[in-house]
Amino acid sequence: MGQHPAPVLILTVLLGAVVTGQPRGRILRGSEAKPHLRPYMASLQLDGQHVCGGFLIAEQWVLSAAHCTEETDGQLFQVLLGAHSLTKPEPHKRLYRVRAQIPHPGSNIHNNEDDLLLLQLEEKAELNQHVQVLPLQRQDRDVQPDTVCEVAGWGTTSHSGRRPDTLQELQRPVISRELCNRRTHHDHSVTRNMMCTSSHRKDTCKGDSGGPLVCGGVAEGVVTAGSRVCGNQHKPAIYTRIAPYAAWIDGVLASAPALTAAP
Repeated sequence: MGQHPAPVLILTVLLGAVVTGQPRGRILRGSEAKPHLRPYMASLQLDGQHVCGGFLIAEQWVLSAAHCTEETDGQLFQVLLGAHSLTKPEPHKRLYRVRAQIPHPGSNIHNNEDDLLLLQLEEKAELNQHVQVLPLQRQDRDVQPDTVCEVAGWGTTSHSGRRPDTLQELQRPVISRELCNRRTHHDHSVTRNMMCTSSHRKDTCKGDSGGPLVCGGVAEGVVTAGSRVCGNQHKPAIYTRIAPYAAWIDGVLASAPALTAAP
């Protein structure tokens, strides 16, 4: 890629189900996060198995990636909050039922456009030291190249498919959209509503989808997907930028009373 990425701590979100088609976020070669220092992280689960990541953006709302619903057969996720370990007892860990899953109307299975998903919990999350809301970026401007940002998750951590029980994390430098769109990279498929980070050896991949890209304590993007081999420096990781969708997010959250009243 011609760049020397900053050191990376990698967070892995694991995809419980095998997803066909494009690879979906997994973090490779990350390290274990310090327990509960990312209290916004959510595990989207089906039948007790982690499928995708997500993060708490309001007491009753989690943001994730729309493509996480591709193989759910219409089932609603459950959302695990307050977790470091997926299996061990922890003081503030709790599984919440989901009232509504709302993918962005522009999302589809054929590309990475508008790859956002809002999940309304059945009740407000109990906020505490292990469960907190993550602020969203609302200023619609690009993050400067070489800015080091963070991702995290419970995805598989190696090409052999090993899945961690505890949250993993990774730091990655942002790369320019121009570089990401080179013919040898993503060949002009990355729109201004997307952003990229270096994928040299350490990367997001299958299962980390839906987790936040955090820059300076603010959620700038959501892990999406790419037609790539994870960890291939010529196929940078792609994220959906959040700021261009702030009005859509606000509109969905404002409709919560109508959703709550629905049968």
